[in-house]
Amino acid sequence: MDVSCDLQVDVNGEQIFMVDKKVICSYSGRINKLFGKSKRGTRYLKVIFHDFPGGAESFELITRFCYSKGKVEINSINVSTLYCAASYMEMEKSVSGNQNLFELTEKSLEDVRYWSWSELLDALRLCQKLMPVASSSGVIDKYLDSLIGRVASSCETSPCPSTSSADSSGFRLSCDTKSTESLRNSAFRATWWFEDLGSFEPFLIETLVKQMVSKNLDHGILSKFLFYYQKSRFSAAKTMDEKCKTMETVIEMLHLLDLSCISFKTLFGMLRITLNLKISKCSRNKLESMIGFQLDQATLDNLLLPSPVGSSYLYDVNLLLRLLKSFISKGACCVPLTRLRKVASLMDLYIAEVAPDPCLKPSKFLALVRSLPESARDSYDAIYHATVMYLEVHSGLSEEEKMKVCSGLSYEKLSSEACSHLACNKKFPSKSAGQALITQQVKLKSLLQETNQASPYLDSPCSFVETGSPGHEDQQIVLYAGKLDLSTENEKLKEHLQGMQWRVLELEKACRKMQNQMAKMLKSRISSHNNARSLPRLCS
Repeated sequence: MDVSCDLQVDVNGEQIFMVDKKVICSYSGRINKLFGKSKRGTRYLKVIFHDFPGGAESFELITRFCYSKGKVEINSINVSTLYCAASYMEMEKSVSGNQNLFELTEKSLEDVRYWSWSELLDALRLCQKLMPVASSSGVIDKYLDSLIGRVASSCETSPCPSTSSADSSGFRLSCDTKSTESLRNSAFRATWWFEDLGSFEPFLIETLVKQMVSKNLDHGILSKFLFYYQKSRFSAAKTMDEKCKTMETVIEMLHLLDLSCISFKTLFGMLRITLNLKISKCSRNKLESMIGFQLDQATLDNLLLPSPVGSSYLYDVNLLLRLLKSFISKGACCVPLTRLRKVASLMDLYIAEVAPDPCLKPSKFLALVRSLPESARDSYDAIYHATVMYLEVHSGLSEEEKMKVCSGLSYEKLSSEACSHLACNKKFPSKSAGQALITQQVKLKSLLQETNQASPYLDSPCSFVETGSPGHEDQQIVLYAGKLDLSTENEKLKEHLQGMQWRVLELEKACRKMQNQMAKMLKSRISSHNNARSLPRLCS
């Protein structure tokens, strides 16, 4: 063994090198700090590197540079390794006094704009093995900046094959003048790079997309790329951890984009996939918020997601409640009424679907009904029918629980038919039936008052007389004021409304009678300690 080799270097446990400490110290600030003051007589100093970028192969290139007194060939293949290794070993001009390896590789990287597309991809793939030094040294940013510039340029001009020159002029190819060909070329220009970048690791994709967003690349194209990336990575993933990391990265990047540019259907597809993945709570919340903001685009099939493993109920009601919370997170007043009513109609369908679930708790049913403000619905008939179904399935509920379930109804927005049905439905508590009757009575009284205030005459009904010469275009229509007697029609309407009012009064009497009977039954039950539940009597 050469006596001048007095430093033993263990590189990542891959290989041990015996080198001359003095030679290496003259170029490496890191080694100089460790052993620069050690005397020559000290034999076999040893240093162990656990995270040397590029491993043993990279360290061998470093030693060749040092022993050749700064003579080494730098090209697109080894520049990434040399740059990261030089950064790690602190091989700068301040150490050697001359232009050192770091400066040489940095100068070489200035020519990255002249590299071919394939050379750029190879360099980025290599950087994935040189982490974290590749990231901290800034070499990845240099490559990504060049890559993004080419993608942006190609989207604005013409398709770019993988073998195209790095010069931007290489992207300026002629386009077909036919409309159909132009559309094909346009689509290709936007997506040709998807496959080339689809194999990158999630951390590199995260850096890439963040820079693309900062450079204002089209959000619609970026969202399509992220969906493509998630699909391609999932097909190649070997473990659940890989899938989780990929999904979390895609969700985080989608959350940076304009929601209007993201496919709602694909988001729901991702949501279904995550049901079987243990992704972070933060990523799950972001995915749900993106879906919730666009909930008015959903269908009933989208919402009928199975409940988590171990849950007794059929559908994941808690998930839907979270989506609804996101939908009105800025306040219901900030949501356009058309969107609000669309979601309300969707919720009516959903509630009717989950109402027959025997495991659905009253609190969850009520939470679904109350998840949207009353202004979101013109009619509560659909909610009433769902409540009927719920009470029929959950016949063992106490009177208090039934009242809580019914508290979600807006009696003012129930039709006359629904109110009449409610009053005669023995499944509903008596207080609820009475409240429905009182509400209808108030409606009738208000209607009668409006009718009494109406004038029996209209001051200006119109009769039409044509003037001008027959067959000529200058014919005119002259309006003559007159009086139309509506007293007969008014009387008929008043009689009809009064008849309805009398029927409501009869129903109120029956309801009071029913309430008295209920009170007696409750007293009897308390005195006898009987646990049997009493049900409302049928109204006749």
